Amino acid sequence: MEEHPVRMRAAFDPDGNLWDFAAFELRRQRLERDLSLAAVGEIIDRDRSLVARVESGETRLQEAHAIKIDRSWELGGLFQRLIKFAKAGHNVEWFKAHLDHEARASLHKIWELAWIPGLLQTENYARAVFTACGVEEVEEGVTERMNRQACLLRKPCPRLWAFLDEGVLTQPVGGGEIMREQLDRLIELAQLPNITIRIVPRSVGAHPGRDGSFKIMTVDGSDLVYTVAPGGGRLVHDLSEVSSFRVWFDLIGDVALPKDASLSLLREHWSSYADHLA
Repeated sequence: MEEHPVRMRAAFDPDGNLWDFAAFELRRQRLERDLSLAAVGEIIDRDRSLVARVESGETRLQEAHAIKIDRSWELGGLFQRLIKFAKAGHNVEWFKAHLDHEARASLHKIWELAWIPGLLQTENYARAVFTACGVEEVEEGVTERMNRQACLLRKPCPRLWAFLDEGVLTQPVGGGEIMREQLDRLIELAQLPNITIRIVPRSVGAHPGRDGSFKIMTVDGSDLVYTVAPGGGRLVHDLSEVSSFRVWFDLIGDVALPKDASLSLLREHWSSYADHLA
């Protein structure tokens, strides 16, 4: 029963992408049973539009919904397994998809353990990062990173919360002059009404953020997460996983310095670089 044909998203690839294969298989199984989108929506307790978005590849099938479908259609855990393997795999399109979400997000919550976040980097700092990482087209990378920052200037301005490990400030990426310029930029941004920068000091010791960097983005009222990893990160849509990242972000916030104390620490490290250059 196909009320209206489902229009697949651009680059839909069930042969090379497990998430797309899960979407393709959901549609195949639905049509095999002569069910409408609304009927599947009743199984997962959502409306037909969500089912259509899943089948088109625009939205990923949630684990909780996979469980309900498997149970209703007696599939022996088929969709649960597909979601499990899709989550474990690496999708080369995740970083590009993350950039699209980043450009549209109304709220950014960033935890950064290793680098100044890309949205807050100066041109020289970004250049030093790409050079250190052995990127072949350094200037192209710098240009793309600077262009990404335009999302912070759109109206209405997005809200950005950035929690930074203190080590990000003390690691002299590119040398003292570049770091002084970068910290000057952070001090300037930290005083804007839509940007909050807070520092987790070294004295805190162990805390949940030590496991790695991530960002939570709110797009069209829904949250998704991008986790950072060597060789490429992971885009997280699953509601239960996203909820865990929200909790981790709040726990990191519990040990971060308040906004004013963080600004003072930024100025202290700026002065330290300035003294070394004097």
